Amino acid sequence: MRVIRLLLTVTSVGTSSAFSNGGLRPTRLPLGAPRTLASEVPSSTVLYNGKFEEITSSQVSAKKHGLLRKFKAKIPKKSERKKIGSLAMMFFFILFNYTILRDTKDVLMVTAKGSGAEVIPFIKTYVNLPAAIGFTAVYSKLCDRMEQKDVFYACTIPFLIFFGLFAFAIFPNVGALHPHAFVDKIAMSLPKGFSAPLAIVRNWSFAVFYVMAEMWGSVVASLLFWSFANEVTTVDEAKRYYPLFGLGANVALIFSGQYVRFVSKMRAGLPPGVDPWGVSIKYLMGAVLASGGALVSIFSFMQRKVLTDPECVDQEKQMAKKKKTKVKMGLRDSAKFLMSSPYIRDLATLVISYGMCINLVEVSWKSKLKAAYPDPNSYSAFMGNFSSATGTVTLAMMLIGRKIFKKFGWKFAAMITPTTIGVTGLMFYALTLFAPFFAPIAASLGTTPLMLAVLVGAVQNILSKSSKYSLFDPCKEMAYIPLDSDSKTKGKAAVDVIGNPLGKSGGALIQQILIFGVGSLAAATPYLACILGVLLLFWYKAVDSLSVQFEEAMEESPEAA
Repeated sequence: MRVIRLLLTVTSVGTSSAFSNGGLRPTRLPLGAPRTLASEVPSSTVLYNGKFEEITSSQVSAKKHGLLRKFKAKIPKKSERKKIGSLAMMFFFILFNYTILRDTKDVLMVTAKGSGAEVIPFIKTYVNLPAAIGFTAVYSKLCDRMEQKDVFYACTIPFLIFFGLFAFAIFPNVGALHPHAFVDKIAMSLPKGFSAPLAIVRNWSFAVFYVMAEMWGSVVASLLFWSFANEVTTVDEAKRYYPLFGLGANVALIFSGQYVRFVSKMRAGLPPGVDPWGVSIKYLMGAVLASGGALVSIFSFMQRKVLTDPECVDQEKQMAKKKKTKVKMGLRDSAKFLMSSPYIRDLATLVISYGMCINLVEVSWKSKLKAAYPDPNSYSAFMGNFSSATGTVTLAMMLIGRKIFKKFGWKFAAMITPTTIGVTGLMFYALTLFAPFFAPIAASLGTTPLMLAVLVGAVQNILSKSSKYSLFDPCKEMAYIPLDSDSKTKGKAAVDVIGNPLGKSGGALIQQILIFGVGSLAAATPYLACILGVLLLFWYKAVDSLSVQFEEAMEESPEAA
């Protein structure tokens, strides 16, 4: 017994010393090797290759200093903290607003009188798309006549003014502003399929809010912020800190989602006769105005204290960037370039397929969501939790995304998003089409087939968006790296001009045709499921083709690796 206790003591001393001193692997003592008592082993000794070896205090000190140097190297310099910290805060406030606006716009339109989820495809095609085209023309004129900082103010401040007016002037008077009686007369002489377009006219102020909320994401977040960030950061800084912006964006998603949930639950303490949704709108838009004010203040600070600081921004490079001209392509030129390049054509197929697939499932899910939560505040509270869950899952996906790329490669990572959308989307459609079959299962879980479809649809949207932000977007941007300069600039312009609009409006057009053909979105569900499967096949084929071209391009351009 004494021998066994002695062997255990020696083994534990060697193991703990090895792991605490340089990560050396502990080894079993060879048979017949001399045993050493724990009391005879110095504290600075490790068991290595069956022998006790002593390490000096200088080695321990060097290791500690090495770890300290690595930690300090990861901390940005003071000048970088001043710049990157300000940009990160700007992005946080932009995404905080976007989450509130995105959740609110859906609640307004889906739960409005005479409206529903069927109206979303019509808004995206006939209101949102023309507004985006019109804004592009206005933005081009502003860029020609104003400095970059003035363009930022000219685009951002009108958004904030509108959201303030909507909460405190327009929404309290929607009863007088919305022409319900006029639309009811027209609806009597038109087929049922026209109810969705008429809902846009009936609730025109909500439709305008919907478009302004959508454009906040595309204009302020995608265009204004990233244009400004790319202007003031170097390539090295972008590689190190841009991923952190993504993490910060998802933190904003969590915070804003919980704020929406908090505001939606305030109705419980309101006195009788007070419109709870009207109070919620004021609190939500109040937060948007406060966050927007912070955004504008930070941008003003950067103009005065960061862009004029040589330690933060290289003044010569700044001037050189301003002299560069961007490749401008019209719709016809973009189409020609896209059709002539298989590489760019596959990239555009990825973008179009994602936009169409997510739109097909999301609109059907929101119709179920309205049936489960007809009250605007209940709908809004659910969307708040949904946004927080999306942010949390995306944070986790971003943390493992790098390991997926490193271990499995580009093709595997690119396949995850369509697989996620396909599996979860078909599960959602199955619950919708075969609700009676799943009724016993739902009852055993203590819920209903409708609520089960809502929850599965929420999981589908959360996983789809998380895989998009963490894997699809990096795969898409990574594919541009090995291209030559001309293909890179023209290819990206072609995908932006053609791919993005087709992705957003393509799914909407399909749903419109089906709604007119079969009468409702619910009746169109079987066709939507089949179309989703076909789109996924095209998506997989494009990923397979692009992965081969991507590998070949990387071999031909070793400096891009």
